[in-house]
Amino acid sequence: MAPQREWLEKDFYKDLGVASDASSDEIRKAYRKLARELHPDANPNDSAAEERFKRVSEAHSVLADAEKRKEYDETRAAFAGGRFRGGGGFPGGGGTYTTTGGGDFNIGDLFGNAGSGDAGGFGDLFGDLFGGGRSTRSTTASNRPRRGNDLESETTLSFRDAALGTTVGLSLTSPSPCTKCHGSGAKPGTSPRVCPTCNGSGFVSRNQGAFGFSEPCQDCQGTGSRIDDPCDDCNGSGVLVRSRTINVRIPAGVEDGQRIRLAGQGEAGMRGAPSGDLYVVVHVRADKIFTRTGNDLKVQLPLSISEMVLGATVSVPTLDGTVGVKIPANTADGRTLRVRGRGVPKRSGGAGDLLVTVKVAVPPKLDDEAVEAMKKYAEAEKASGFDPRAGWGA
Repeated sequence: MAPQREWLEKDFYKDLGVASDASSDEIRKAYRKLARELHPDANPNDSAAEERFKRVSEAHSVLADAEKRKEYDETRAAFAGGRFRGGGGFPGGGGTYTTTGGGDFNIGDLFGNAGSGDAGGFGDLFGDLFGGGRSTRSTTASNRPRRGNDLESETTLSFRDAALGTTVGLSLTSPSPCTKCHGSGAKPGTSPRVCPTCNGSGFVSRNQGAFGFSEPCQDCQGTGSRIDDPCDDCNGSGVLVRSRTINVRIPAGVEDGQRIRLAGQGEAGMRGAPSGDLYVVVHVRADKIFTRTGNDLKVQLPLSISEMVLGATVSVPTLDGTVGVKIPANTADGRTLRVRGRGVPKRSGGAGDLLVTVKVAVPPKLDDEAVEAMKKYAEAEKASGFDPRAGWGA
């Protein structure tokens, strides 16, 4: 519950400049606008912009996730106006940059769910009051590592790269494991130790009259461990904001707007906790020749009148070369021919089909010889009894 305790002191809606009932699209648009304005690459050596960028990123990571947003709203509502105050309250992040990757929150924890090994301090309060006994909290549960925040980035690909797959380099500026202490937060050669005040549980208990209270340990800020000699580079957090470049393999067949998940490539967790994930949103540029429907590739093929009437074999472009397509004699304008297995590669193997739609192309100008030939053709066509408008308009 460590990240949720910090939520009480933060107004994520205000950070993004949106209303508390803002839609998902409004939240996403507000975040992208602010992220572009405040990104450290656009504001070098501007600590205020960097701090604001962190707050905006944290706000988006919570409000863009439906489950986290619900937890955040419930947490803020439950403690609004100072209700349910106890002992030392819930301290914030102690000046370090924290995000929303960690523990789970459940309103039932406020009242000590039966059988729960990780109930909040109010479980002790109501347990003693109604004879339920003091809940047992395991050291592992209350001191679970605080996972890093998930990140989102974007990349734009050509149509062919998206269809065939490619590798792109992404530059990120985000909290990453401190390279000096390898994320532990302790100076090299030393290690964090179990907090002697709470014996590693992260909580201390006290009695006040008929009530029993559990509250986060003030000596270790609820982490269950203490660092006597913190790392000089990260000041004991195990995390530093730095720029890095990673190569991302884009699988074949990715579609416009699709998100690709890269496990463990998000923000670093505090004091060596697991990193979050990176989600890459792929945008695909339109192609002047191809479109697609699922794994089928679509192309329009211009043909002359003679090719459509007499038939022909025509070279048609594909994603990785060309293929010869046989045009049957007397092919009608707008007919679609299917070439099996020459479409977009499938994840399960194989590929979709190439759908070739023929379209008559009329020459802009003919020489005298061609005009005379067309006149003779028109006479022969009329003599054969062909009427292009037979039944039309009836």
